[in-house]
Order: sequence, then C-alpha cells, then structure tokens
Amino acid sequence: MTSQSKPKHANIAVFVPHNGCPHTCSFCNQRTISGQSAQPAAEEVSAILAADLERLTQRGGSHRDRELAFFGGSFTAIDREYMISLLSAAQPYIGRSISGIRCSTRPDCIDGEILDILQRYGVTAIELGAQSMDDRVLELNHRGHTAAQVEQAAALIRERGIELGLQMMTGLYGDTDEGALSTAHRLAALQPATMRIYPTVVLRGTELARLYESGQYVPQTVEQAAELCSTLLEQLESRGIRVIRLGLHASEDVEHNYLAGAYHPALRELCQSRIYLRRMLALLNENSSITGFAVHPRELSKALGQRRSNVEELRRRMSDPAVIADETVEPGEIRAIY
Repeated sequence: MTSQSKPKHANIAVFVPHNGCPHTCSFCNQRTISGQSAQPAAEEVSAILAADLERLTQRGGSHRDRELAFFGGSFTAIDREYMISLLSAAQPYIGRSISGIRCSTRPDCIDGEILDILQRYGVTAIELGAQSMDDRVLELNHRGHTAAQVEQAAALIRERGIELGLQMMTGLYGDTDEGALSTAHRLAALQPATMRIYPTVVLRGTELARLYESGQYVPQTVEQAAELCSTLLEQLESRGIRVIRLGLHASEDVEHNYLAGAYHPALRELCQSRIYLRRMLALLNENSSITGFAVHPRELSKALGQRRSNVEELRRRMSDPAVIADETVEPGEIRAIY
C-alpha cells in the first residue's frame, strides 16, 4: 500500500440533483443520493460562499486547495443559462475563499464549447461518471453513453489542462469482478488525477430495486466489495492516482432507502485493512521467522483489522502474532519483527 503525501483538500459542495441528466440509470435515485431534489439558485451559491469566506477569514485560513464543487447531477447538461448563473455566482470568491470550481458530469455532455465556458468561469477540475468501460454493462444499466465517449471526453479535458477525475462502480448489473478490474485498468490509462470508486447500492424506487426484488440481480455483499475494492485501491494508488472516495457517502436518506448492496460507512478502512493483511502475509511467506509487524501509529487500527480480524487471520500462521505501533515506521509501510 502506498502512502501519498498531499495537501489537505476541501470541497464546498453544492448539489444540483439530477437536473440535466438525460437518462435514468438502473441504480439512480438522485434525490436519495444527494439528500435533496430542489435545484439551488445562484443567490444560494453566493450566500454559501459568503458565509464560508467569513469563517475562513476569522480563522486565518487559505483559499488554496479549496474548491466549490457542483455535484449531484450532470452539471454540463443543465440549462445553459442556469449553469452560467451558478458559475457566475462563484466568481467573486475565486482567489479569496476558493482556488477554483469542480463539477461532475456525464462523458457525453462534454465538448469544446462546454469546455470554453467552464474554463472562462474558473472550472479547474471535471469528474466524469464513467461507471464502467464495458459497453454491454453500460447498456444494461441504461447509462446512455459508451466507453469510447469516456475516452474522448477525458482526452478533451486533459488537453485543456483541466484536472481530470473519473468515477467507476463495482457490482453493477451484468458486471463481474474481472470486468471491474478491466474498467479500472482502462480508466487508469486515461491518466486521471483522481478517482472515486462506488460499489453498487440498491435503493428503493430504482430499476435495480425491481431487478433485485425479482431475483434477476444479486448485489455485492460488503465483504465481496471490500475484497475487490482493496485490489482496485492498491492498483490505482500504485499508479499515482488519488482515490478520493471509496463507497457511497453515509446519509439518512441513503439508509432510509437502502435495500441491498455494499453500503458501509467505513468501507475504505475495510479495504485498507485487507491491503495490510495481504502485505503482512506476503512478508510472512518470504520469511517464516517473522514474529510480528510494526506500523505507523495512525495506521494501527487498519493493520489490526476490524475487531482484530487481521490478527486472527495471522494467528492461523503464527503462534502469537504481534502487530504494534512504531513512530519510526513511515505511514503505509510495514516493518517485520523477528
């Protein structure tokens, strides 16, 4: 597992839920995911940023590594005049409380004209909801775009010098673990700065809920998702890609509408624990005289595993395994004890 040093980043999130999205994907209940359905007015964006600037000024903070983030829908597919009004509302705060603007959108809603507008109004990062790079899976889940369109949109964004983010899902209807690994490999080849990984969650009121309730779709369990996503996380981070989200955000709306699937508020830590276990077992395979492992104090809970599950797994191979904290060990590294 790699430990990547990076500045602390903050998003001031404004949700523009579902508005503009030309499709209803099998898994999508945007009101549940974002926790709201009303579209924000430009005046609300101004008020949010004004209040944030006041707080930032009071504590003497910096605008660096802080972005206004328009999430929740397909930002570049909403009404053009409305989109520009939201972007315009942020202009007085760029360089004061925020360094730029981040938005999420669909791959088929990016072109040169759109990018001209986004750059003019200070958009510094665009996240594309790719979800899969298998056209069959995309069609089964009513995504309405192809893998080729993901590649084309990503290339256009990078050509403009805008930070590229990509989002993928695991456990989609019709997908497999091998398919998800292939998707991650193809997305990594597009050289994104960031990625988000979302195991599929079945929410009430979606096409996926109907498929699940009729027995046509079997969702991933938390355990299955954690095993797969730990591999994805390790592979992507080893290529220098920051995985900035793993798993759906916890919210009352999601919990109320949850039917099935890999929803866990600490999914990333479950994945990191599996990475630690794999690495400790690999070291043990190389040298059976190892009696324990030392990790950085911040990483101890991950190395131990949830409810000390990693220690119990090590106990099958070692009589009395020790997993301890040591400040001299770099974060993300493991030191064998003999």
